[in-house]
Amino acid sequence: MTEALKRGDRYQTLLGVTGSGKTFTMANVIQAAARPTLVISHNKTLAAQLYGEFKSFFPENAVGYFVSYYDYYQPEAYVPQTNTYIEKDASINDDIDRLRLAATSALFERRDVIIVA
Repeated sequence: MTEALKRGDRYQTLLGVTGSGKTFTMANVIQAAARPTLVISHNKTLAAQLYGEFKSFFPENAVGYFVSYYDYYQPEAYVPQTNTYIEKDASINDDIDRLRLAATSALFERRDVIIVA
């Protein structure tokens, strides 16, 4: 994967079963690339796991966590059958909001940035 990145290959896919070392492989690619990196996860649970693992793999780097800060979100809605308007409701997690801000700041301040989103 590292050689393909150096060659400028635009697309690569890393597949593997649980526990096969995908995260460790990506950590090695990130270390070899030595450039800002965005790691995208399909859900917040896996993003949190990756964030923790990359923080342990890269204790000197700026590892950021950038996911939705909503613990709960209900968009506004209208039910025409009953002429009912449902107001928007949300609950924001202040800890995640701080982590998002730190991740954004790191992008402007450092080159050794790994953002997990």
